[in-house]
Amino acid sequence: MKKLSDLSSEQLSYWFSEASEQAKQGKLPNYIPLLQQSEPTVFTFCIVTRNNYILSQGDSQKNFALMSIIKPFLLLYLLSELGEELIFKKVGSQSSNYSFNSLEQLQLDHGFPRNPMINSGALTLASLLPGKDSNTRCKNLQQWLNQQSECHLFLDELMLHSVQSLPNLGNKAIIDELSKTGQINEPEITLDTYNKICCLSVTVIELARLGLLLVNSPNISSNNVTIVRNIMTTCGLYEASENFAKNIGFPSKSGVSGAILSVVPQQGAIACYSPPLDAQGNSVAGLYLVEKIAMALRAREK
Repeated sequence: MKKLSDLSSEQLSYWFSEASEQAKQGKLPNYIPLLQQSEPTVFTFCIVTRNNYILSQGDSQKNFALMSIIKPFLLLYLLSELGEELIFKKVGSQSSNYSFNSLEQLQLDHGFPRNPMINSGALTLASLLPGKDSNTRCKNLQQWLNQQSECHLFLDELMLHSVQSLPNLGNKAIIDELSKTGQINEPEITLDTYNKICCLSVTVIELARLGLLLVNSPNISSNNVTIVRNIMTTCGLYEASENFAKNIGFPSKSGVSGAILSVVPQQGAIACYSPPLDAQGNSVAGLYLVEKIAMALRAREK
């Protein structure tokens, strides 16, 4: 595979325009009021390589909530803090053909979360974060990520208020099921923690720098990085994961805010932000751009 740094600004600009057109096919999420008010034409991306070569277009200073993109980094942090054995006693690593917030999948699995990238798994991992309350637990994860990546993640209080303004009956049902089967304690603190960490916010450049933690980080176990990347590949885009893994192959994670992070192993990270989503909850423009980049890198090696 050729290098990310081989991509020309002209080619990226052309794909950027095409992806912006593709975004018109997507829809804004309707269950978080502030996300429903997002500007659908906003599109920005950033590529950062392991030797700090940066390519970006769009408003690179635009802040957005990570939402589910926090999940691989929650897993990475807890693997570092608690170890692989304990983590995978609490959550599995198998893919799911059900939606990211499926109660049915959890019930079919007798209360054992299928993987850390769906809500049941992430809620279970959120219950393991160190700290006496949700504020402390969120802060511990936030500070670790900022220290490791030299980023400035912050809790978007307006987004958090919006998330909390409507009852999320799906997550509440999952929490109740996890409590009933003994997977979690302190359900209210767990749900509040999960909401807070999903509202940690970044710019697209910072998201790409977070992605570098999954490429080359001297302070993080390479085994833990491999575990996270493998699970992202098979589970990171929900029902779309299998096809994406076959066609693209980059470990990737999406968030309902419209953000997507893709890791190009040994090379760098691609971060995108465009709010309109497809039926699976993935950014239409982000997926389109990542696919174009992947195809170009493979074509160059022929």
